[in-house]
Amino acid sequence: MSNLNVLVSGSGIAGSVFAFCLLRAYPNANITIVERDPALRLTGASVDIRSSAVDIIKWMGVEPAIRQQTTNEKGIQFVNESGKAVATLEATGDVKMQSATSEYEIFRGALTKVFTDPIIDRVNTIFDETIDHYEEREDGVYVTFTKSKQTRKYDLLVAADGVRSKIRAAMLETSPEEHITSKGVHVAYFTIKKDLLEGGQLAKWYNATNRRAIFLRPDPDPAGRTRGNLMVITTDMDLETRQKLDNAVRQGNESFMTLLEDLFKDVGWLAPEVLAGMRQSEDFYCSLFGRVRASKLQKGRVALLGDAGYATPGIGTSLAIIGGYVLAGELLKNDGDIAMAAKGYEDIMLPHVNGMVNSETPMQYANPETWWGIWIRNTILGVVTGFKLDRLAMMVGSVLGWSEKKVAMPDYPWLSEYPWPTEG
Repeated sequence: MSNLNVLVSGSGIAGSVFAFCLLRAYPNANITIVERDPALRLTGASVDIRSSAVDIIKWMGVEPAIRQQTTNEKGIQFVNESGKAVATLEATGDVKMQSATSEYEIFRGALTKVFTDPIIDRVNTIFDETIDHYEEREDGVYVTFTKSKQTRKYDLLVAADGVRSKIRAAMLETSPEEHITSKGVHVAYFTIKKDLLEGGQLAKWYNATNRRAIFLRPDPDPAGRTRGNLMVITTDMDLETRQKLDNAVRQGNESFMTLLEDLFKDVGWLAPEVLAGMRQSEDFYCSLFGRVRASKLQKGRVALLGDAGYATPGIGTSLAIIGGYVLAGELLKNDGDIAMAAKGYEDIMLPHVNGMVNSETPMQYANPETWWGIWIRNTILGVVTGFKLDRLAMMVGSVLGWSEKKVAMPDYPWLSEYPWPTEG
């Protein structure tokens, strides 16, 4: 079936990687991407690329373009209230054994553009629109759009519409929140119009009591900027604070900023400058770390991709890349047979994501509640990094052949040549 007619809901990383790979499999495929925003959203915080996703970006031919646009972050430095370094976790320089700072730290918008630029003229993109509902029939999936009220038929509907996927809810006959598990981490992301890191390439992490954290990351923009993150981490014992944060996220940016100003008003280090920069930023957004584990990733002619099916804090971008590649590969492997391809995709991705250990506690342990807890954590990190035990562990792991867990994927029969240039 060389003329596949596919609708993708969402123009982010998952949707654009899938479209890219599908055009590699079926150059004549008819791909439509529906996007709720009025244009491609090319903003966002730093993301990274790990595991099998590294192999995929090399296969796609876009690794050089990604490396050219990385943030140049060299590691993470933990600081005290006076700004003095207490520990530094450096990047490893090894794509097979990456530290907290990846070898591919890149802003979400820049990464999305890398994936969309080669295909933007080869797909039909509908902006400022969403899917109202769909109906599966024997000859295809009929999709009705929210604003235009038009109904169109497709061979496959791919839901790449994020954590609160409306399509997932319809497919599984649940609410959008049904398969979301909160990790107790609420984060604000924004660009500060001042270089608070003074040209440094180390991100800086500061903790205050009650599990409040300031995380500043370098921005290579020559104008001099900093990427700011304000985090509040809660446990199941502090449901009152968690509810306040949840409510503020639902109410929108202004509500969340106001709450953060109250929560961080007594915090030291660069908190006043960060809060002022937050107010002056033009790209503020807030979210919570939520894990999605859908009970299934496909049903009939509908497939869940990326965060819509398996959002995972810390490795969600990589999973989105892997998922897009696998779904397109399964369509090629099964000669366009939608049912077989969707089942093959599910059989590969679902066991992998379900096998991931992704409990709530790591962020809670990493961000203690009391000054005493912060001192203990800083002391441990200081000893480990001061004696370079972290580097030693990485070196031993590399010698022993340890690497990040990869997805077991078939060798798909891709076309031998790209139908468009990808080097940039």
